[in-house]
Amino acid sequence: MKTTQFSSSDRRIGALLRHLTAGSDSDHLSSVYASPTSGVTGGSVFAHLVQAPEDPILGVTVAYNKDPSPVKLNLGVGAYRTEEGKPLVLNVVRKAEQQLINDRTRIKEYLPIVGLVEFNKLSAKLILGADSPAIRENRITTVECLSGTGSLRVGGEFLAKHYHQKTIYITQPTWGNHPKIFTLAGLTVKTYRYYDPATRGLNFQGLLEDLGTAPAGSIVLLHACAHNPTGVDPTIQQWEQIRQLMRSKGLMPFFDSAYQGFASGSLDTDAKPIRMFVADGGECLVAQSYAKNMGLYGERVGALSIVCKSADVAGRVESQLKLVIRPMYSSPPIHGASIVAVILRDKNLFNEWTLELKAMADRIISMRKQLFEALRTRGTPGDWSHIIKQIGMFTFTGLNPAQVSFMTKEYHIYMTSDGRISMAGLSSKTVPHLADAIHAVVTKAV
Repeated sequence: MKTTQFSSSDRRIGALLRHLTAGSDSDHLSSVYASPTSGVTGGSVFAHLVQAPEDPILGVTVAYNKDPSPVKLNLGVGAYRTEEGKPLVLNVVRKAEQQLINDRTRIKEYLPIVGLVEFNKLSAKLILGADSPAIRENRITTVECLSGTGSLRVGGEFLAKHYHQKTIYITQPTWGNHPKIFTLAGLTVKTYRYYDPATRGLNFQGLLEDLGTAPAGSIVLLHACAHNPTGVDPTIQQWEQIRQLMRSKGLMPFFDSAYQGFASGSLDTDAKPIRMFVADGGECLVAQSYAKNMGLYGERVGALSIVCKSADVAGRVESQLKLVIRPMYSSPPIHGASIVAVILRDKNLFNEWTLELKAMADRIISMRKQLFEALRTRGTPGDWSHIIKQIGMFTFTGLNPAQVSFMTKEYHIYMTSDGRISMAGLSSKTVPHLADAIHAVVTKAV
């Protein structure tokens, strides 16, 4: 005798369906209800799916983890590592967390849709400057988002819904997630020239030409500092030319600020390009991330600020941002934003943070110098001065996919196929191994 597979609640719902559909084909309806995979014989409704490829960046770590070699080196991950190759939790972050733990009045209720209000105000002040006219005139709205990625996505969807131009121009090359974020947000993605492979520097003339021919009002994504993946930034004089060109054509600046303070070691220096655009009274968007500069990678802490022409417009912009966020993730997490707020509002903790931040930036700069010297000592063919000219976490080595593959196979060194390496993944002990691999690959016909 067969035993029934349905619970009493299933039977009650089935009876209700039969009652509500009296006079119709109720037997058919109840059979469909009772067998949700009707029409599928013994297999999954998802059996047609193909295996998706690994993310080109995150997949590097997956491959690295599978490698049993004792000399393997992961230079693909975009996260800071200590001289010992370990992840780092800043002392100031531990202190802030301890304060939060000791505060027995803290609760775990939902945050408002816009996030932690104190965090938003302090984030705007950090990126725009305490004396920013946009803050003083209350014509900026800031919402807490899920790190830099979430901030870009919310900004992209807002623009797709409410901005008259639906095309965003991104650098060629750029971070691999940028085109996906903006395409799925509803924008059309185009590129503008940025990197010059011949000089391993900025193709400034190409940049000006491409932005000069972009349709008026187009959105332009700008890396605030430490361009990912190239590590090539415009000079302040070049930034001023970019600003003048964009304002003359009414192009909308959308800054991605993932490395404030992490590039040069100075929070103010790394924010200068953004502040130049805000000072002229024009409008812009800024996506912030605290993943790198506070080491809060897994806390997913970020903010989106939109600088408007007036306080009235800023208020209406915020109301529409809420309508973007509510069906997406409803409200952001509280813990990471609270850590940031504690650090930014406390003068002593803030000063301690700036010291730790500079120490991280200085170690990366030191790795650049050591790698350059190691290649020069080996007499490695080519000009490697771009390693010390570039800035931030990443270096665009100039190695091609075949050379990268050779280094992975023969030296167990992992990086993205475009030759980008994370300088933060290097140490004084591993620099010689990397230099040996680079020397070998450029002296062989690969």
